[in-house]
Amino acid sequence: MGRIDKKFCSDQCRISYNNKLNSDATNLVRNINNALRKNRRILMELNTTGKTKTTREKLLAKGFDFQYFTSLYTTKEGGVYHYCYEQGYLQTDKDWFLLVVRQEKN
Repeated sequence: MGRIDKKFCSDQCRISYNNKLNSDATNLVRNINNALRKNRRILMELNTTGKTKTTREKLLAKGFDFQYFTSLYTTKEGGVYHYCYEQGYLQTDKDWFLLVVRQEKN
């Protein structure tokens, strides 16, 4: 029934086809977003004052993944801050990190 040139027998078949077609990309994006949110939660948990220091060991013990961040900021001195949304970190030594919160400019 329906149009002569229809591609699917029903709405259910069409929806099922498109869900299968998009599932790989959707899973990849979902996994990356979950990793970013987890990193942000860890930084927020460790940085309750807005600026603090912590060790690589503490970050890794909580499940922090250094591969995922949303942006970079390079200072005039060459220091590179990695940000997960507004929560950031700067490696100050081999195993030490400065945790900061980016302040919105008004």
